[in-house]
Amino acid sequence: MLDFINTIRDLQTAIAKMVAPLDGLPSLALRLYLVPVFWMAGSSKMMHFSATAEWFGNSDWGLGLPFPYGMAFLATAAEVGGALLLLVGFATRWISIPLAATMIVAATTVHWSNGWQAIADASAPFANDRVLDSVEKLTAARSLLETHGNYDWLTSSGNFVVLNNGIEFAVTYLVMLLALMVMGGGRFVSADYWLDRTVTK
Repeated sequence: MLDFINTIRDLQTAIAKMVAPLDGLPSLALRLYLVPVFWMAGSSKMMHFSATAEWFGNSDWGLGLPFPYGMAFLATAAEVGGALLLLVGFATRWISIPLAATMIVAATTVHWSNGWQAIADASAPFANDRVLDSVEKLTAARSLLETHGNYDWLTSSGNFVVLNNGIEFAVTYLVMLLALMVMGGGRFVSADYWLDRTVTK
């Protein structure tokens, strides 16, 4: 048993040495994945800022948050500015904090009541009643489209689904941001790395 454990340890050490030159790539991949996510979210808020602030503040059909214009400004600035900073890898750990806060707010105020899944799939784990109820509705919608529409053309760009709008994406982005808080912008591939080298010389 001890020999087996030692062999596993030696293999892990060998793999770690092999991939060491690539240790900046995971941070780069996370950053580049998140850039369009936050740019699109932030630029949409910016283009429709008044409507965004109204939605933030309205307790009947919105989020019911206090100081809606201030909150909308902070969320927009974090997402637009965050996308730009993540793109170049500058202040990566710092900007990940407000971006993570926006994901926590989104998950708890917008998506929480819908459960886990972003796309309703009754066969997937964590399917709640809302997701299970969507099966019959989606089947009926498909039947109507097959009978009264050009179904092959309508589905040529992808399958019809029910958007459940659960916390799945917000939590996924949050986990990615937590990883960036720990790893930083990445060796060789971020402004943070080169500025740090310049300062420490």
